[in-house]
Amino acid sequence: MTPTVVPLPSDACEVACVHPEAVAHAQAAMPSASALIRASAVLKAVADPTRLRLLSALASGELCVCDLSVLAGTSESAVSHQLRLLRDLALVTNRKEGRVVYYRLDDAHVTHLIRDVIAHAAHTLTPEQRPHS
Repeated sequence: MTPTVVPLPSDACEVACVHPEAVAHAQAAMPSASALIRASAVLKAVADPTRLRLLSALASGELCVCDLSVLAGTSESAVSHQLRLLRDLALVTNRKEGRVVYYRLDDAHVTHLIRDVIAHAAHTLTPEQRPHS
């Protein structure tokens, strides 16, 4: 019987090797399990197109729920629900002025995250895949 040869993917090592110093360095820099779980939740929230649209709009400045509803093309109730999820993850914060609730990004980290992820996506897409503004 002839053994079956399974080719390795071109992006995999062709030999089994471990670089202990590199592994130790990476391990020392690795965030805690709870930090990774929280970061995963943030990325999951940002991965939703509607929430990303809201966050992107808020990167330009404070907006009320009514304004965000127009920008998202959905109901104020749906926008409020999405904003509640984003607020629970400390991505947005709000303030009430009379009967109007205004939202803004929570801090500069969130602004950088949103702008960087959009810039990265535009950078990695082919011209045909890029959204037309």
